[in-house]
Amino acid sequence: MSLTRRRTAAALLALPLALSATPALAHGGGGGGGRPRPRTLHIAGDSTAAQKYADAAPETGWGMALPFFLGRALAVANHAVNGRSSKSFIDEGRLTALLDGVRPGDLVLIQFGHNDEKTEDPARGTDPYTTYQEYLRQYVKGARARRAEPVLITPVERRRFAEDGTARPTHGEYPAAMRALASEEGVTLLDAQALSLTRWQELGPDGTKPCFNWLEPGESPNYPDGVQDNTHFRPDGAVEVARMTARALLDGRVLAPRDLRRLGEPVPGAWITWPQA
Repeated sequence: MSLTRRRTAAALLALPLALSATPALAHGGGGGGGRPRPRTLHIAGDSTAAQKYADAAPETGWGMALPFFLGRALAVANHAVNGRSSKSFIDEGRLTALLDGVRPGDLVLIQFGHNDEKTEDPARGTDPYTTYQEYLRQYVKGARARRAEPVLITPVERRRFAEDGTARPTHGEYPAAMRALASEEGVTLLDAQALSLTRWQELGPDGTKPCFNWLEPGESPNYPDGVQDNTHFRPDGAVEVARMTARALLDGRVLAPRDLRRLGEPVPGAWITWPQA
């Protein structure tokens, strides 16, 4: 999940980028002119959730699709950035920037793991049951200090299949460590790792290719030689993960039915757009 210098600069310039589903009246504090501000879902995460730009299309983060499933009184502030771990996100000051915009009643969605696994990189690597949990606690404490609700989300699964077509887990002990932390801290857990693994199994090796950034040579000017990316999503995959996230927020009673829409309806990947960097 490495970032080119160009994408790093674009991400920094755009942070935080708020994507909203036409927010109207909402929970939480007031806005300018007497109009209440929308209740906001703040995403802390890596490239699987992050906003993508025109030079990366059709790569799509699931945070780009989440607003399609939220009601008009909710907004999304997507702070997720390519290549970040629970550690590097904090070390770069990104958690501080995120928390500066958090208000009472907001949600802080926390999904890391892909880059924490890169233990050979001292800037990003963490140990599941020690430093990974220690960094995640900082997100939880920061959200609670601002009277917002933290939500821990296990890392969404990559596209990996055994020879017999069985979807394989790829995140080692990190999901289990996050589950344990959620139980210890009394934090709502969305088990995206388990949910996505089940979904990829349902779709199978061929059916998952349209969800991930698999492209033939010449299919996209951004990938002239083609690409076989089993980690990052195309629009259909981002929609799949955003839908499962929204459903899990409902099932976990973090959001109410009135807060959500389209959970059982088609959401075309063509709705996704990529701004210029």
